[in-house]
Amino acid sequence: MNLLDEFKLFLKNNTIECESYHPYFQEALNYMLLSGGKHFRAQLLLGTVKALNPSLLENAMRVALAVEMVHTYSLIHDDLPVMDDADLRRGHTTTHVKYDEATALLVGDALNTQAFYEISTSNLDDKIKTKCTQILAYNAGANGMVLGQALDLYFENKRLNLDELKFLHLHKTGALIAASLQLGAVIAGFSDEDSKKLYELGLSLGLVFQIQDDIIDATKSCDEAGKPTHNDEAKNSFTNLLGVEKSKEIKDKLIDEIQTKARENEPKLTDMIENLINRYLKE
Repeated sequence: MNLLDEFKLFLKNNTIECESYHPYFQEALNYMLLSGGKHFRAQLLLGTVKALNPSLLENAMRVALAVEMVHTYSLIHDDLPVMDDADLRRGHTTTHVKYDEATALLVGDALNTQAFYEISTSNLDDKIKTKCTQILAYNAGANGMVLGQALDLYFENKRLNLDELKFLHLHKTGALIAASLQLGAVIAGFSDEDSKKLYELGLSLGLVFQIQDDIIDATKSCDEAGKPTHNDEAKNSFTNLLGVEKSKEIKDKLIDEIQTKARENEPKLTDMIENLINRYLKE
């Protein structure tokens, strides 16, 4: 069984349980978690552990689940009418459309908090659990993903320059991807200094991920992408600022830099990172 299938099985076997007389809240909690997706961040975390300290792979699963929960909560909130008002995600009806807006809001809140419960119950040393909590909270919160989302929403229909655009997406998308790489390194026993180097590499990987997402939005159909496309005209995207071809050039340059840095900083991770890039971030 490959790493992605292992994580999917773990996810399926560790759904959230909260029995009550609510007719569908427990179902809604797990709906988007189980609706597919790349699981890119979980694969990055687990792939790092597998490459650096495979004996800890099973113990890392719950932290990978925590990252997936945070990412999924962010998508559920991002799709709400108050934000992007999307009706399709991962090829499925969005949570607020399938159920209702209040349920979607509360599901996102629950996933965000459940993530840290998952870390607290993982089979890891307490110091490692504390570090993982700090890393995920910082990068998902006010100094990371949430800041990026705030910038993205506030500056709709207001054109940013390239440096501002990079800052936005280093936070909105890059922070959680970089944190996934750093979390894997911390679980594997890397020092703070070496883990931080991998975090910086992860930020570049996050930019590549975002540029690819922008290219998909500009060039693919809704059915191909599994979510609404041609829908970012008001957004500050790389393709809106630079065009599709220039965005591809920047993405390819970043990929070359990432592969070089991976070989320099931790050769054991090179194959894993290149496999993820080839599978998800190339045309």
